[in-house]
Parts: sequence; structure tokens; C-alpha cells
Amino acid sequence: MTPRDAPLDRALAQERGFHDTCRAALTGMVDGAEERVVRGADVSASGADAEVLGYEFRSNAKAMRELPEAPLFFGRLDFAAAGPAADEAGDHRGQSYHIGRLRITEHPSAPPLVVDWRAPVSRAFYQAGARDPQGVAVRRRFGWAPGSKGESADLTGLEDEPLAGSGQHTPAGPPAQSSRSSILTGEIERPRVGPMRDIAATIQPEQDDLVRGELAASVCVQGAPGTGKTAVGLHRAAYLLYTYPQRVQRAGLLILGPNRTFLRYIAEVLPSLGETGVRQSTVADEIARPTAPVRARDSEAAARVKHDARMAAVLRRALYERVAPPANSLAVPEGSYTWRVPLDELERIIEDVRAEEPPYAVGRERVRTRAVRHIQLQAERRAGAVNNAWLQKISRARPVSAFVDAAWPRTRPEEALAALLADPEALATAADGVLTAEEQGVIGWGKAPRSYKSAKWSGADLVLLDELAGLIERPEGYGHIVVDEAQDLSPMEARAIARRAGFGSLTVLGDLAQGTTPWAARDWPGLLAHLGKPDAAVAPLTTGFRVPKAVVDLANRVLATLDVDVPPAQSLRGDGELRIQEVRDVSAATVDAVRGALAREGSVGVIAADADTPGLRDALTAAGIESAGPDDLGARVTVLPASVAKGLEYDHVVAVEPAAIAEAESRGPSRLYVVLTRAVSRLDVLHSRGLPWG
Repeated sequence: MTPRDAPLDRALAQERGFHDTCRAALTGMVDGAEERVVRGADVSASGADAEVLGYEFRSNAKAMRELPEAPLFFGRLDFAAAGPAADEAGDHRGQSYHIGRLRITEHPSAPPLVVDWRAPVSRAFYQAGARDPQGVAVRRRFGWAPGSKGESADLTGLEDEPLAGSGQHTPAGPPAQSSRSSILTGEIERPRVGPMRDIAATIQPEQDDLVRGELAASVCVQGAPGTGKTAVGLHRAAYLLYTYPQRVQRAGLLILGPNRTFLRYIAEVLPSLGETGVRQSTVADEIARPTAPVRARDSEAAARVKHDARMAAVLRRALYERVAPPANSLAVPEGSYTWRVPLDELERIIEDVRAEEPPYAVGRERVRTRAVRHIQLQAERRAGAVNNAWLQKISRARPVSAFVDAAWPRTRPEEALAALLADPEALATAADGVLTAEEQGVIGWGKAPRSYKSAKWSGADLVLLDELAGLIERPEGYGHIVVDEAQDLSPMEARAIARRAGFGSLTVLGDLAQGTTPWAARDWPGLLAHLGKPDAAVAPLTTGFRVPKAVVDLANRVLATLDVDVPPAQSLRGDGELRIQEVRDVSAATVDAVRGALAREGSVGVIAADADTPGLRDALTAAGIESAGPDDLGARVTVLPASVAKGLEYDHVVAVEPAAIAEAESRGPSRLYVVLTRAVSRLDVLHSRGLPWG
């Protein structure tokens, strides 16, 4: 040991000892949560209060039990004790705080041993710098062994960054002579194997600004590949749950991803941050209907029309075409007397309700209520006030129900849509001036089913059914929704989300350059309008931390061929490897590339056009290389079709035959852009044909 190493070793020993203290305190917190569940069963309160309290205790205990094993802190803030910086530190003058993924304390009323990364004081860990120290004298980062489960012995290094003069001793010495902490750089560039991990230890200032936005504010993050937009969205969800627990938990929080593979990939991020029970879903799952199982597939032309925002107007017309003017006055006998509502009054009631544009089911009940109200006024003029029992009797009277059923008939979304698509005349009426005759022909059913229950619904039909369901009765919404890969949403899918966030806010994440659906957005204002948040701020993230510069430069060449107004991405990483090879046999070359990758650390992803992946996997198997599909997140080698690569990342990517990927679909060049930006460290491009970027 050199004299220079001695202070560092002493500091490491102290921090390991402190971590042991924190581990013991966390064990006590878990035990305490379990004890409260037991005690809560005997709480002396009303039955309802006891049930609510017991549920809270059980939920807290469950969350504590499910905390993943991991280091309990990743940083420390030492605030200045003297000098000008101490004045800026305010109440934190001279204090030290360890920063971790959750608050740890030896007793609820005692000062925390570890401060949650979402707490206001923790913001300085991400935002303070030499130009604006925010009262911080020293920022300390801790280095943990890869894959550590939180054993104190896994604390292998620490690094101090002096930010403001304090006269304090920094046992770790000055940080490395670079613009960024070596511990921070190592954490960002650490090999990827398994599910996505949180970035609480590595959040950058511009990311932190987005994470800590107000609950009421909707925001759209236009993020280039590798800028951490998905992580920002998930950490924002965790921040909102921490900062506004009652409001968010009462209204609910929803994470929407592009597919279930992606959701499995991100599933462990929120639990690692201490948040469990958050619904993570896809738009398809949210709009699925047990009464309309998907058993058919539309042509791309039909799907384009059904996903078009114009269909909202067609469906509204079709639904309200079911409302008919009354043919006769209303007569309701009661004993020897008959109450009457004139025809012109019934017509006025229906016209007034339609003009108010309530949900269809609400409008139906308003018509009933106003007709009964007319009778009530007659009765009160004749014999005085009436009671609720009388009102309910009149409301349920057969003539009243018959009038309502004829003028404003009850309907289900499936019934209304089947009646529209199976009847060319009804479709022509509803779509007049909205859809062309050709478009009507594309979406119309050639043969009507016996009933809507036997109809073969398509995936695109579900967005129409959801629109109708929202017109009939507004769905319950969420307090906040995080929407990832939002650029791929169709206008009708966006409207489905808007209905669920009518009184809440959105975090919209995406990259216009990665739009791969036939209806992918070309700009954000139009999509945000469909999402019901036209005034949401658009925040760009252009600096990547995940993708090396060589890979980003190649991806930017593809970006230049896309019809989107997106600035070229940048990378802070000068490392990484890029190799482009023209080969005769792409299968054999893929085997060689994977063998070479396996000699290095990290995960390997082989990505090709969807039709080519089975053959590549067979070639690897024949060569004795075990591989898995995209759903096996722990596999060392994954072979996956280009269509499911979005949002995933691998240390080494082998991109096979770019021309085939680009030609496989209408937005194939954008799909290729996605594929090329999945590499964290190394990218092999294998081709036997010409390269799409020239």
C-alpha cells in the first residue's frame, strides 16, 4: 500500500461499515412493516377504516419484501460548512447525505441514513457543478462490483468531486483528470445482460429536469437513440409516485409500451426504485374487448383508413344516426288520468340533448329525465309535490321506456360498428364527405355476419370499438400516463389514450426517426393534438450516452434518408467499434461474428429482417451456438426480428443484410435506423447486397 492509497482505503472501510448499518436498518424496516400488518388486524376502528388501514399495511409490507437486492446507496453529498457556499446550502449547511434508491432510517422519526434520490435535497447530486455548486462542497460517487446484490464487500471504489471550497478533507483525492467521473462513465458503459436497469445513479442534468417536472404538466421527449428517454419516463413515473403519492395512487398511473417484449425488458426498473403495482401495458391490451376477440387481419390499406382520425367523425355520425325524432306524443296513464307530453316538446328535448353532445348513454338518460320532468311539473301543478317513489314509477313506465328506446335506442359498440361496416348504405351516409368511395369500399365488410357476436374482428377494429365505447360512455382515466415509442401511434390509438388521460397528464416519449408503422407521426404537434395535449412542451434529447460515436455517425447517414425533421444524434462516447463487411454467405458470416462477440463480455443481439431470422438461428444452432428469442432476457445470444428490436439494447449487435430490413415494409428505412442503434459497444454490419445508405 502506498501512502496515497491509505486515505482511500480508510474511506472505503468507513463506507462499507456504514453500508452494514444501513442494511441492518433496512432489515428492521421490513420487519416493522410485517409487524404492522399483524397489529393492524387488531386495530380498534370501524370495519371500513380497519380494512383501509390493513390494506395500506399489507401493501407497504409487500413492497418492502419485493425490494430487489442491490447496493443501498450510490452517492453522497457533503454540503459546505463555511464560506459563501455554506450560505447557499441553507438548512443543509455542514450536513452529509448518502443518496440511494429509497429512504432508509433506523426509526420513522429519526434522520435518514440514506436519502431517496427523488427527495428535493437529492437534486443537487444531479444538478450541482463547478459553475453552480448549489452549496455542495463535495459530491462522492461509489463504485460497486458489477451485478452486486448489495454486499458491503462489493463496494470497490469511490470518487470525490470538490465543487465548492470548504476546507474539508477528501479522502478519495481529486477525481480523474477528465470531464466526467470514471465511475459514472463505467456505470453508463457497463455491459448489458438481462432486463433494463434503472439509471438513478447516472441521471444527467437535462434528464433530471424532465424527471422532476410537475404532475399537472404534460411533456413530450423527442429523444435520439441512446439518450435515455425510456429511462427518463420510468424515473419520472417513480418521481411522481414519490412526490404526489395520494393524488397519483388515487387516480392511477399507467405505463404504455409498444409490445410485451419491451414491457418485459423494462419490468424491473420501477421495482428497483421501490415502486411496485404500477400497471404496465400496451395500447392493444388496453383497448382489447372480451366480446370482440381478434380473429381477422386487415389489409394495410384498410388498417390505414381505420386508424385515420377521420374515422372518429364517421363513427360519431353513425352512432347518432341511431337517434330518431319521435313519431307521436307521449301518453303515460296513471289510474284514471293520463299524463301527456306533446310531440313538439319531445322533439325539443331530443334536439337540446343532442346539442349538448354528452356521451351517448348519458344523453339517453337525459332524454328520459327531461320527459319525466315535464310530467312531474304537470303533476305538481295539479296535486302538489311528488316524491321520489312516484318519479321512479313514472320513469320506469312502459310508455316512457318505449319512447326512449325508439328515439334514443340503447346500443353496444360492437352492435353499432357491425351495423356500419356491414351496410354499404349506412357507411355511405356516415362517411359522406369524409371518406372517399374507395376508402369506404376498403373498410366495408363484403359479407355481413349473422350478428355482431359472430363477426371476425381485426386489430384495427378494436380502435374503432374503443372510440365508440368512449362516445357511449367515458372510460375511467388515469392521473398520469407514460407513453413510450409514441411516434408509432396512429391518430385513433392516440385518441384512445387521450380518453384515459382526460383529466390527467402525459409523459410522451419517442423519436420521429424511429417511426415504423404505416401511420407513424411525421411531427409532434399533430400527434399531441390527437393525444389531447396540444400545448405539451416538446423537449429534445440529442446527446446519447448509450450508443458509441462510430455507431451514431453511421445511423446519422441513414437518418439523412428519412423524411423527418429530426436533428442528427450526438454521442459523448468516443469508444465503441463499428465493422461493415461485404460477404458472400451472410449465415456463415453471422456465425463467425457471433463467435467473435462471445470472446468478449456482454450480450449479443443478431437482428435481421423478420423472414430471415429463423434461418440465422438454425445456422447458429448447427454451429453449436445456443441462442434464444427476444423474450429470453437472460440469454447471452439473442436472435430477433427487426420488427421487435425497438427499445432493446445489446452490447454487441450483428445487423444482417440491411437492404432486406429496409425493403421489408413501407417504413423499412426507419426500421433499419432502429436496428443500427441497438448496439451499446460494438456493431457488425454484414451484407451481400448494396447498402441502403450508399
